[in-house]
Amino acid sequence: MSQKIDEILEKIIDEKTEQDIVEAEEATEHILEEMDAGYNYRKNLPFYWRWFVFAAAVLLSLFQLYTAIYGTLPSNQQRGFHVAIAMGLIFLLYPGTKKNQIKVTLGSWFYSGLLMLITIFLFVIGEIRLLTMIGALLILLMLQLSKYYNRDYLGIPFSDLVLSFFGFATGLYQFFAYEGIIARVGMYSDIDYLVAATGVLVVLGATKRVIGTPIVAVAAIMLAYAYLGPYIPFSVFEHRGFSIERIISHSFLSTEGIFGIPVSISATFIFLYLMFGVILRKTGLEEYFTDLAVAMTGWMTGGTAKVGILTSVFSGMITGSSVANTVGNGAFTIPMMKRSGYKPEFAAAVEAASSTGGQITPPIMGSAAFLMIEFTGLPYNEIIKAAIIPALLFFTAQFFVIHYESKRLNIMGLPREELPKVSHLLITKGYLLIPIIMIFVILALGLSAMRAALWGIFTAVIMNLLVMVVAFILGKYNKLKYRINIKVIFEILEESTRTALPIIAAVATAGIISGVITLTGLGLKIAGAILTLANHKLLLTMFFAMIASIILGMGLPTTANYVIMATMTAPALLEFGTVPVIAAHMFVFYFGIIADITPPVALASYAGAGIAKSDPFKTGIESVRIAIGGFLVPYLFVLSPELLLIATDSSIISLLLAIATAFIGMYGIGTAVIGFIEKKLTFIERILLLAAGLGLVYANWTFDLFGLLVVGTIFIYQKFSTRETVTLSQ
Repeated sequence: MSQKIDEILEKIIDEKTEQDIVEAEEATEHILEEMDAGYNYRKNLPFYWRWFVFAAAVLLSLFQLYTAIYGTLPSNQQRGFHVAIAMGLIFLLYPGTKKNQIKVTLGSWFYSGLLMLITIFLFVIGEIRLLTMIGALLILLMLQLSKYYNRDYLGIPFSDLVLSFFGFATGLYQFFAYEGIIARVGMYSDIDYLVAATGVLVVLGATKRVIGTPIVAVAAIMLAYAYLGPYIPFSVFEHRGFSIERIISHSFLSTEGIFGIPVSISATFIFLYLMFGVILRKTGLEEYFTDLAVAMTGWMTGGTAKVGILTSVFSGMITGSSVANTVGNGAFTIPMMKRSGYKPEFAAAVEAASSTGGQITPPIMGSAAFLMIEFTGLPYNEIIKAAIIPALLFFTAQFFVIHYESKRLNIMGLPREELPKVSHLLITKGYLLIPIIMIFVILALGLSAMRAALWGIFTAVIMNLLVMVVAFILGKYNKLKYRINIKVIFEILEESTRTALPIIAAVATAGIISGVITLTGLGLKIAGAILTLANHKLLLTMFFAMIASIILGMGLPTTANYVIMATMTAPALLEFGTVPVIAAHMFVFYFGIIADITPPVALASYAGAGIAKSDPFKTGIESVRIAIGGFLVPYLFVLSPELLLIATDSSIISLLLAIATAFIGMYGIGTAVIGFIEKKLTFIERILLLAAGLGLVYANWTFDLFGLLVVGTIFIYQKFSTRETVTLSQ
């Protein structure tokens, strides 16, 4: 961060001693480890394991770059190598439990013991082969021992070394034996089934370590559902059932399970954009975004909260975790907001809502944008174009809520003369934005998203090298804070892989879930149930799809979240011929993401509450209040698809009117939620503003006229009545 920005922030936040800073960093790290499994990694590996992890991580990054430049390998090889390195590294880097020592009891063995007994029973009744049973029992035993027996052998517990070996081996089996696997479809060998069984268990075990239990529980339920189909008590969800060998082969040996579309996108698009995000951090763009946010909004009413929104959006749109963004940015923004006068719950909620909103912001959209390419069949540039106005509406509503809450509390911004000028930042450091601009240029030229990512990566590196050359010529080389050299390049390669591990695990497990849905036809069954419940009415179908998406999305990372929504709830909306494909997928994606701030399982809100030391549930409620626009925007673009900037019969004038009325509608809803414009709103005024706002977001001339009349009347009344009060008091 620039020196001037540092000086400004010192006026907002109390000066801290070095000990205070250390304690704050430790507290942030603790919250991350508690709320985000991906941060609970081993931090003190012996040097030989550090070098091994480093070499494997660099190898995967180089593999991804090589195949992106010279062409991807056959699907089984590309995806197999991608998953193999990730699974092997996860067991080396992430322990089986967060605690160093856990008392071993009979209860601690219950679930593992039950799974082992079920495995033996399946062998006895002839459902699985002897080799498959032995492999499954070994993996289950190692997973259990890794949680309760942490004695190190050469720096890592023996059980984790065994699991890491199977992680590498099962993925590389796809890489080296893919031709034989394809040739033996329907006639798999004992070794094939052994690899499939151990591979599925290894992926689930690895995912639990870096993502958490919820998605693993969903995958386990799906696998059980595939087998127990004939015994389901609800006839609408019944199916003929499949053998264990069919389920595990479909999940691991085919390209419709673990190595299906989600991993395919991860092994091509997602990894490159994650690397692009790492390079942006290493070249100073993330810090530049913070400086730009302070310059743009620090002077406004409620400036500190608005700075928090922008910084969270900037970082959130290039990463895939609402929780990590909330904690990472919240360590800086939440204390700043509290010091300005906001309640802890409100400060934490602003950060949680903003970081969650970052996941729906183009161009990355928490990596879900690339999955949408396959699930919708639309090109990448059409997807990011469709996401622009909904994201603007989401954050506009949030800005209105924060603005009038700040006005109500009389929380002002900093004097404008004390802040750096936006124009100065753009002139002196605007070159940092060139890599992002380059991506849009490449996409506009009609090239692929993968090619755009490569150009973005190369542009970022070249720009930094040019800056270094210019700084050297001007004699200011030593003053450069961000310099790319050989050491930094290897750091980028390693960090890219480490950043990708949770996403690779998530999409691999999401592949199991989507594979079962495809195998059993569950997606169509759920769509049918939603339509029946809604009596085939669009508004009711959207409501029930919203509820299903929020419930299914609780505790899931962005990528896995979208895969599940796309296969389970989107088909219900697509039954209506008037709903475009992108509108249906964006609808369920939005509500799946909003689950991160929706109680009772509001992980991003709870993470923010940990930093703010606020009540978690109240923070969740406050997050919903601040992000109220996020609950309305999806309805808006389904009913008015022109807001997604897709080809419709609407004219340009109709499109502009729809956009304008939508933004005014967000103003009405935001002020109704806060209950303040120039002075406190009466109950009747709030009800009228809420009704007017809802009317404006629905594309209908009658509702629009009513909404404009109500919002305009109340706004003018508030302005003039306040002036009269001031005049009389003088």
